Amino acid sequence: MRKSIAAAGVLATAALALTGCGAAADATAGDSGTWPEEITISLVPSTENADLAEALEPLTGYLSDELGITVNGVVADNYAATVEALGADQAQVIITDAGSLYHAINQYDAQLILRDVRFGASSYASVAFTNNPDKYCDDAPVQATYAANDVALSFCNGIEQEGADSTGSGPAGLDALKNIDEGTKVALQAATSPAGYQYPIVAMQDAGIDTDADIVQVPVEGNNNAVLAVYNGDAEVSFGFWDARSSVLGEAPDVADKVVAFAYTDMIPNGGVAVSSSLPDDLVAELTTLMDEYVDSSDEAAQVMSDLVSLTDWTAETNQDEIDRYGEILQKFAN
Repeated sequence: MRKSIAAAGVLATAALALTGCGAAADATAGDSGTWPEEITISLVPSTENADLAEALEPLTGYLSDELGITVNGVVADNYAATVEALGADQAQVIITDAGSLYHAINQYDAQLILRDVRFGASSYASVAFTNNPDKYCDDAPVQATYAANDVALSFCNGIEQEGADSTGSGPAGLDALKNIDEGTKVALQAATSPAGYQYPIVAMQDAGIDTDADIVQVPVEGNNNAVLAVYNGDAEVSFGFWDARSSVLGEAPDVADKVVAFAYTDMIPNGGVAVSSSLPDDLVAELTTLMDEYVDSSDEAAQVMSDLVSLTDWTAETNQDEIDRYGEILQKFAN
Protein backbone atom coordinates (compact mmCIF):
# COMPACT_ATOMS: atom_id res chain seq x y z
CA MET A 1 0.00 0.00 0.00
CA ARG A 2 1.10 3.58 -0.57
CA LYS A 3 2.85 5.52 2.14
CA SER A 4 0.28 7.44 4.16
CA ILE A 5 0.41 11.21 3.95
CA ALA A 6 -1.10 13.83 6.21
CA ALA A 7 -4.61 14.98 5.38
CA ALA A 8 -4.61 18.07 3.24
CA GLY A 9 -6.44 21.18 4.33
CA VAL A 10 -10.10 20.85 3.63
CA LEU A 11 -11.68 23.14 1.11
CA ALA A 12 -14.89 24.65 2.45
CA THR A 13 -16.90 27.56 1.18
CA ALA A 14 -20.49 28.59 1.51
CA ALA A 15 -20.80 28.36 -2.27
CA LEU A 16 -19.61 25.61 -4.55
CA ALA A 17 -16.09 26.94 -5.07
CA LEU A 18 -14.96 23.69 -6.59
CA THR A 19 -11.30 24.06 -7.34
CA GLY A 20 -10.20 20.66 -6.13
CA CYS A 21 -7.94 18.71 -8.43
CA GLY A 22 -9.51 16.13 -10.67
CA ALA A 23 -8.34 12.57 -10.98
CA ALA A 24 -4.92 12.28 -12.54
CA ALA A 25 -4.81 11.60 -16.25
CA ASP A 26 -3.14 8.21 -15.78
CA ALA A 27 -5.97 6.88 -13.64
CA THR A 28 -7.65 4.28 -15.81
CA ALA A 29 -11.44 4.55 -15.77
CA GLY A 30 -13.19 1.31 -14.89
CA ASP A 31 -9.91 -0.54 -14.37
CA SER A 32 -7.29 -1.14 -11.71
CA GLY A 33 -4.69 1.48 -12.59
CA THR A 34 -2.50 4.17 -11.07
CA TRP A 35 -4.29 6.04 -8.35
CA PRO A 36 -4.58 9.83 -8.52
CA GLU A 37 -2.58 11.78 -5.97
CA GLU A 38 -5.74 13.38 -4.63
CA ILE A 39 -9.51 13.25 -4.93
CA THR A 40 -12.27 15.63 -3.88
CA ILE A 41 -15.56 14.86 -2.13
CA SER A 42 -18.50 17.21 -2.67
CA LEU A 43 -21.45 17.17 -0.28
CA VAL A 44 -24.30 19.24 1.06
CA PRO A 45 -24.18 19.42 4.87
CA SER A 46 -27.46 18.84 6.65
CA THR A 47 -27.02 21.86 8.91
CA GLU A 48 -25.21 25.15 8.66
CA ASN A 49 -21.86 25.18 10.38
CA ALA A 50 -19.66 28.15 11.11
CA ASP A 51 -16.51 26.09 10.59
CA LEU A 52 -17.21 23.63 7.80
CA ALA A 53 -13.54 22.81 7.35
CA GLU A 54 -13.37 21.61 10.92
CA ALA A 55 -16.59 19.63 10.47
CA LEU A 56 -15.29 17.84 7.37
CA GLU A 57 -11.73 17.17 8.52
CA PRO A 58 -12.40 13.99 10.53
CA LEU A 59 -13.90 12.26 7.47
CA THR A 60 -11.38 13.51 4.91
CA GLY A 61 -8.48 12.97 7.31
CA TYR A 62 -9.58 9.38 7.97
CA LEU A 63 -9.83 8.66 4.25
CA SER A 64 -6.51 10.38 3.48
CA ASP A 65 -4.67 8.37 6.12
CA GLU A 66 -6.22 5.05 5.12
CA LEU A 67 -5.97 5.48 1.35
CA GLY A 68 -2.54 7.12 1.34
CA ILE A 69 -3.71 9.87 -1.00
CA THR A 70 -5.03 13.35 -0.28
CA VAL A 71 -8.79 13.51 0.13
CA ASN A 72 -10.21 17.02 -0.02
CA GLY A 73 -13.72 18.04 0.98
CA VAL A 74 -15.81 20.79 -0.58
CA VAL A 75 -19.26 22.04 0.36
CA ALA A 76 -21.99 22.49 -2.24
CA ASP A 77 -24.85 24.96 -1.99
CA ASN A 78 -27.36 22.36 -3.14
CA TYR A 79 -27.63 18.77 -4.31
CA ALA A 80 -27.71 19.61 -8.02
CA ALA A 81 -24.33 21.31 -7.62
CA THR A 82 -22.78 18.02 -6.50
CA VAL A 83 -23.80 16.46 -9.82
CA GLU A 84 -22.39 19.40 -11.75
CA ALA A 85 -19.13 19.08 -9.84
CA LEU A 86 -18.83 15.41 -10.70
CA GLY A 87 -19.67 16.04 -14.35
CA ALA A 88 -16.94 18.71 -14.54
CA ASP A 89 -14.44 16.42 -12.74
CA GLN A 90 -14.13 19.02 -10.00
CA ALA A 91 -15.22 16.30 -7.57
CA GLN A 92 -14.75 12.56 -7.95
CA VAL A 93 -16.96 11.54 -5.01
CA ILE A 94 -20.35 12.99 -4.14
CA ILE A 95 -22.52 12.56 -1.04
CA THR A 96 -25.96 13.60 -2.23
CA ASP A 97 -29.69 12.94 -2.35
CA ALA A 98 -31.50 10.21 -4.29
CA GLY A 99 -32.55 12.42 -7.19
CA SER A 100 -29.02 13.70 -7.70
CA LEU A 101 -27.68 10.13 -7.57
CA TYR A 102 -30.09 9.23 -10.36
CA HIS A 103 -28.91 12.16 -12.50
CA ALA A 104 -25.22 11.49 -11.82
CA ILE A 105 -25.63 7.85 -12.82
CA ASN A 106 -27.58 8.61 -16.00
CA GLN A 107 -25.86 11.80 -17.12
CA TYR A 108 -22.24 11.09 -16.17
CA ASP A 109 -22.00 7.31 -15.81
CA ALA A 110 -21.31 7.65 -12.08
CA GLN A 111 -21.16 4.49 -9.97
CA LEU A 112 -23.43 4.20 -6.94
CA ILE A 113 -21.35 2.69 -4.12
CA LEU A 114 -23.21 3.40 -0.87
CA ARG A 115 -26.67 4.28 0.39
CA ASP A 116 -27.45 6.48 3.37
CA VAL A 117 -28.78 4.77 6.48
CA ARG A 118 -30.94 6.48 9.07
CA PHE A 119 -31.77 4.39 12.11
CA GLY A 120 -31.27 1.12 10.24
CA ALA A 121 -33.16 2.00 7.06
CA SER A 122 -31.88 3.06 3.64
CA SER A 123 -35.39 3.79 2.34
CA TYR A 124 -38.82 4.61 3.68
CA ALA A 125 -42.43 4.39 2.56
CA SER A 126 -45.09 7.01 2.26
CA VAL A 127 -47.92 6.09 4.62
CA ALA A 128 -51.62 6.41 3.78
CA PHE A 129 -53.53 7.63 6.86
CA THR A 130 -57.27 7.73 7.46
CA ASN A 131 -59.85 8.57 10.11
CA ASN A 132 -62.34 6.19 8.50
CA PRO A 133 -61.05 2.62 9.05
CA ASP A 134 -64.46 1.13 8.26
CA LYS A 135 -63.98 2.30 4.67
CA TYR A 136 -60.29 1.57 4.14
CA CYS A 137 -59.51 -1.40 6.41
CA ASP A 138 -60.32 -5.02 5.59
CA ASP A 139 -59.66 -5.98 9.20
CA ALA A 140 -59.74 -4.42 12.63
CA PRO A 141 -56.83 -2.03 13.27
CA VAL A 142 -54.03 -3.38 15.43
CA GLN A 143 -51.25 -1.60 17.25
CA ALA A 144 -47.55 -1.96 16.55
CA THR A 145 -44.66 -0.04 18.07
CA TYR A 146 -42.84 2.71 16.25
CA ALA A 147 -39.40 1.97 17.67
CA ALA A 148 -37.90 5.41 17.02
CA ASN A 149 -39.85 6.78 19.99
CA ASP A 150 -41.38 3.61 21.46
CA VAL A 151 -45.00 4.59 20.82
CA ALA A 152 -47.82 2.23 19.84
CA LEU A 153 -49.65 3.30 16.66
CA SER A 154 -52.59 1.85 14.71
CA PHE A 155 -52.35 -0.12 11.46
CA CYS A 156 -54.67 -2.24 9.35
CA ASN A 157 -54.73 -4.38 6.19
CA GLY A 158 -51.87 -6.48 7.56
CA ILE A 159 -49.22 -3.86 6.85
CA GLU A 160 -47.88 -4.37 10.40
CA GLN A 161 -48.16 -7.19 12.93
CA GLU A 162 -49.95 -6.66 16.24
CA GLY A 163 -47.59 -6.18 19.17
CA ALA A 164 -44.48 -6.12 17.01
CA ASP A 165 -42.20 -3.26 16.03
CA SER A 166 -43.49 -1.59 12.88
CA THR A 167 -41.22 -1.95 9.86
CA GLY A 168 -42.59 0.69 7.51
CA SER A 169 -41.93 -1.60 4.55
CA GLY A 170 -43.90 -1.18 1.35
CA PRO A 171 -45.58 -1.60 -0.94
CA ALA A 172 -48.44 -2.93 1.19
CA GLY A 173 -52.20 -2.52 1.41
CA LEU A 174 -52.38 -0.47 -1.78
CA ASP A 175 -55.59 -2.13 -2.97
CA ALA A 176 -57.35 -0.14 -0.25
CA LEU A 177 -56.64 3.05 -2.21
CA LYS A 178 -59.37 1.93 -4.62
CA ASN A 179 -61.84 2.83 -1.87
CA ILE A 180 -61.05 6.49 -2.38
CA ASP A 181 -64.23 7.49 -4.18
CA GLU A 182 -65.28 10.62 -6.00
CA GLY A 183 -65.22 13.71 -3.83
CA THR A 184 -62.98 12.25 -1.12
CA LYS A 185 -60.87 14.88 0.59
CA VAL A 186 -57.20 13.91 0.40
CA ALA A 187 -54.56 16.01 2.13
CA LEU A 188 -51.43 16.38 0.00
CA GLN A 189 -48.20 18.23 0.59
CA ALA A 190 -46.16 20.28 -1.89
CA ALA A 191 -45.69 18.76 -5.34
CA THR A 192 -41.95 18.44 -4.68
CA SER A 193 -42.51 16.13 -1.67
CA PRO A 194 -41.84 12.44 -2.47
CA ALA A 195 -43.71 11.10 0.57
CA GLY A 196 -46.36 13.79 0.78
CA TYR A 197 -47.27 14.07 -2.89
CA GLN A 198 -45.32 12.29 -5.62
CA TYR A 199 -45.41 8.65 -4.49
CA PRO A 200 -49.02 8.98 -3.24
CA ILE A 201 -50.18 10.49 -6.55
CA VAL A 202 -48.55 7.65 -8.48
CA ALA A 203 -50.05 5.05 -6.13
CA MET A 204 -53.54 6.53 -6.45
CA GLN A 205 -53.26 6.75 -10.23
CA ASP A 206 -52.11 3.12 -10.33
CA ALA A 207 -55.28 2.31 -8.36
CA GLY A 208 -57.35 3.89 -11.15
CA ILE A 209 -58.02 7.23 -9.48
CA ASP A 210 -58.04 10.43 -11.50
CA THR A 211 -56.16 12.57 -9.01
CA ASP A 212 -57.20 15.76 -10.78
CA ALA A 213 -60.92 15.08 -11.08
CA ASP A 214 -61.93 12.33 -8.62
CA ILE A 215 -60.59 13.72 -5.35
CA VAL A 216 -60.64 17.01 -3.52
CA GLN A 217 -57.03 17.89 -2.85
CA VAL A 218 -56.51 19.56 0.53
CA PRO A 219 -53.12 21.31 0.47
CA VAL A 220 -51.06 21.08 3.65
CA GLU A 221 -47.52 22.06 4.59
CA GLY A 222 -45.40 19.42 6.24
CA ASN A 223 -45.89 15.86 7.41
CA ASN A 224 -47.24 16.89 10.78
CA ASN A 225 -50.03 18.88 9.15
CA ALA A 226 -50.81 15.97 6.85
CA VAL A 227 -51.50 13.85 9.93
CA LEU A 228 -53.43 16.63 11.66
CA ALA A 229 -55.65 17.13 8.61
CA VAL A 230 -56.96 13.58 9.12
CA TYR A 231 -56.93 13.86 12.91
CA ASN A 232 -59.03 17.04 12.81
CA GLY A 233 -61.38 15.79 10.09
CA ASP A 234 -60.25 18.26 7.43
CA ALA A 235 -59.47 15.33 5.14
CA GLU A 236 -60.42 11.65 5.06
CA VAL A 237 -57.04 10.48 3.74
CA SER A 238 -53.55 11.94 3.91
CA PHE A 239 -50.00 10.84 3.22
CA GLY A 240 -46.70 11.37 5.00
CA PHE A 241 -43.40 9.72 5.77
CA TRP A 242 -43.19 6.70 8.09
CA ASP A 243 -44.24 7.41 10.74
CA ALA A 244 -45.33 11.04 10.70
CA ARG A 245 -47.85 10.46 13.49
CA SER A 246 -44.98 10.53 15.96
CA SER A 247 -44.46 14.22 15.14
CA VAL A 248 -47.85 15.26 16.56
CA LEU A 249 -47.95 13.31 19.81
CA GLY A 250 -47.56 16.48 21.86
CA GLU A 251 -50.65 18.15 20.44
CA ALA A 252 -52.58 14.99 19.58
CA PRO A 253 -51.72 12.36 22.21
CA ASP A 254 -54.62 10.14 21.08
CA VAL A 255 -53.47 10.11 17.44
CA ALA A 256 -53.10 6.30 17.59
CA ASP A 257 -56.84 6.01 18.20
CA LYS A 258 -57.97 8.52 15.59
CA VAL A 259 -55.49 8.09 12.72
CA VAL A 260 -54.94 4.64 11.21
CA ALA A 261 -52.24 3.73 8.71
CA PHE A 262 -53.80 1.54 6.02
CA ALA A 263 -51.25 1.36 3.18
CA TYR A 264 -47.60 1.84 2.30
CA THR A 265 -46.35 3.03 -1.09
CA ASP A 266 -43.23 1.78 -2.86
CA MET A 267 -40.10 2.50 -0.89
CA ILE A 268 -38.57 5.97 -1.27
CA PRO A 269 -34.77 5.82 -1.25
CA ASN A 270 -32.41 7.76 0.94
CA GLY A 271 -29.48 9.37 -0.80
CA GLY A 272 -25.97 7.98 -0.84
CA VAL A 273 -22.49 8.13 -2.31
CA ALA A 274 -21.51 7.97 -5.97
CA VAL A 275 -18.09 8.09 -7.61
CA SER A 276 -16.75 9.19 -10.95
CA SER A 277 -16.14 6.59 -13.65
CA SER A 278 -12.60 8.05 -13.92
CA LEU A 279 -11.51 6.38 -10.68
CA PRO A 280 -9.73 3.00 -10.82
CA ASP A 281 -11.75 0.01 -9.66
CA ASP A 282 -9.42 -0.92 -6.82
CA LEU A 283 -9.52 2.63 -5.43
CA VAL A 284 -13.32 2.59 -5.63
CA ALA A 285 -13.43 -0.77 -3.83
CA GLU A 286 -11.21 0.43 -0.99
CA LEU A 287 -13.00 3.78 -0.72
CA THR A 288 -16.33 1.94 -0.51
CA THR A 289 -15.10 -0.29 2.30
CA LEU A 290 -13.60 2.59 4.26
CA MET A 291 -16.70 4.76 4.04
CA ASP A 292 -18.93 1.78 4.85
CA GLU A 293 -16.88 1.19 8.01
CA TYR A 294 -16.43 4.86 8.93
CA VAL A 295 -19.24 5.19 11.45
CA ASP A 296 -17.76 2.31 13.48
CA SER A 297 -14.22 3.67 13.36
CA SER A 298 -14.64 5.97 16.38
CA ASP A 299 -17.17 7.80 18.52
CA GLU A 300 -16.09 10.97 16.74
CA ALA A 301 -16.95 9.40 13.38
CA ALA A 302 -20.47 8.56 14.51
CA GLN A 303 -20.93 12.13 15.70
CA VAL A 304 -19.58 13.53 12.41
CA MET A 305 -22.07 11.42 10.46
CA SER A 306 -24.92 12.69 12.58
CA ASP A 307 -23.87 16.34 12.58
CA LEU A 308 -22.65 16.64 9.01
CA VAL A 309 -25.19 14.65 6.98
CA SER A 310 -27.80 13.49 9.55
CA LEU A 311 -26.96 9.82 9.02
CA THR A 312 -26.32 6.90 11.33
CA ASP A 313 -24.41 4.80 8.75
CA TRP A 314 -23.73 3.97 5.12
CA THR A 315 -24.43 0.59 3.53
CA ALA A 316 -22.92 -1.06 0.45
CA GLU A 317 -26.33 -2.62 -0.30
CA THR A 318 -27.17 0.02 -2.88
CA ASN A 319 -30.54 -1.29 -4.19
CA GLN A 320 -30.13 0.82 -7.31
CA ASP A 321 -33.57 -0.27 -8.55
CA GLU A 322 -35.05 2.03 -5.87
CA ILE A 323 -32.96 4.92 -7.18
CA ASP A 324 -34.03 4.12 -10.76
CA ARG A 325 -37.71 4.06 -9.75
CA TYR A 326 -37.26 7.32 -7.89
CA GLY A 327 -35.76 8.85 -11.01
CA GLU A 328 -38.75 7.75 -13.07
CA ILE A 329 -41.11 9.41 -10.62
CA LEU A 330 -38.99 12.58 -10.56
CA GLN A 331 -39.24 12.74 -14.34
CA LYS A 332 -43.02 12.41 -14.14
CA PHE A 333 -43.20 15.50 -11.95
CA ALA A 334 -40.39 17.44 -13.63
CA ASN A 335 -42.81 19.95 -15.11
